[in-house]
Amino acid sequence: MAAHRKVIIIGSGPAGNTAALYTGRAGLKPLVLAGFGAGGPPGGQLMLTTEIENFPGFPEGGIAGPVLMGRMRQQATEMGAEFMDVDVTRVDFRKRPFHVWVGDDEYTADAVIVSTGARSRLLGIAGEEKLIARGLHTCATCDGAFYRNKKVIVIGGGDTAMEEAGFLTRFAEVNLVHRREEFRASKTMLERVKKNPKVRFSLNWQPLEYLLRDNGTVKGIRARNTKNGEVAAIEADGVFLAIGHIPNTDLFKGQLKMDDNGYLITGHKAGGPDGHPSTYTSVEGVFACGDVQDHTYRQAITAAGTGCMAAIDAERWLAEHE
Repeated sequence: MAAHRKVIIIGSGPAGNTAALYTGRAGLKPLVLAGFGAGGPPGGQLMLTTEIENFPGFPEGGIAGPVLMGRMRQQATEMGAEFMDVDVTRVDFRKRPFHVWVGDDEYTADAVIVSTGARSRLLGIAGEEKLIARGLHTCATCDGAFYRNKKVIVIGGGDTAMEEAGFLTRFAEVNLVHRREEFRASKTMLERVKKNPKVRFSLNWQPLEYLLRDNGTVKGIRARNTKNGEVAAIEADGVFLAIGHIPNTDLFKGQLKMDDNGYLITGHKAGGPDGHPSTYTSVEGVFACGDVQDHTYRQAITAAGTGCMAAIDAERWLAEHE
């Protein structure tokens, strides 16, 4: 027999944890399948973030991402949410109750909230995935300390790249490689990095392949200059990718509507008389929140906000259908 819950929440970043808090407080006793592995650690991307300075309520210099996620989870647990650090392997949203599997273990739910977030994007160079943790990294917080008093490359031009570069200067000299001269990063973050004496910029360079040592670890990149076509080696002790994210929606292909980039499309039902946005997906009774459906803002505070919306939408929908 499948274990049945009123609400199952898939994912546990700021969106999922906030949805758990609100549905727990509403007495729905949600089960949070928090993730562990392919979709990232329980707690989402903030588990890989050092200091968060723009989450309201922490004027004393911010708060560490893992600390914030731990507090959110504790609060949701005290409100009645149950957490399991497991990855969902399959879902069936074709009929109610909805079915969710963790390996051979089956769960059913009257409503599901999807908050599976996003993951780091890779360059797409052949053999790239096998080089992760072998001189190639996607998380400065996780691996930066391995490069104390060394030289590293950061690839990217957005806020993620600026944050990674700034953090890595605690340990190493940073060469920020970007394929253009213009940056997608916010002006504040870009200026902060430009003023950092431990960061230099290599602009208009497109990575072609990774340079490898005899033992198969990464020692830099071979890149082409996008202005004059020159090909050159850019060497370093390690390489960090910071080129954006991919929504964790493979689990829902063929079941929930997505945009061309794989983000879940929400707003299929107006949230109120004025038609304001909702977290309804293309399947009634399934809701989505956080970075899995947000390719514009991607902030902890906006993710938490949509987690609140999804919980309220789910609570109201359940009340209508009891």
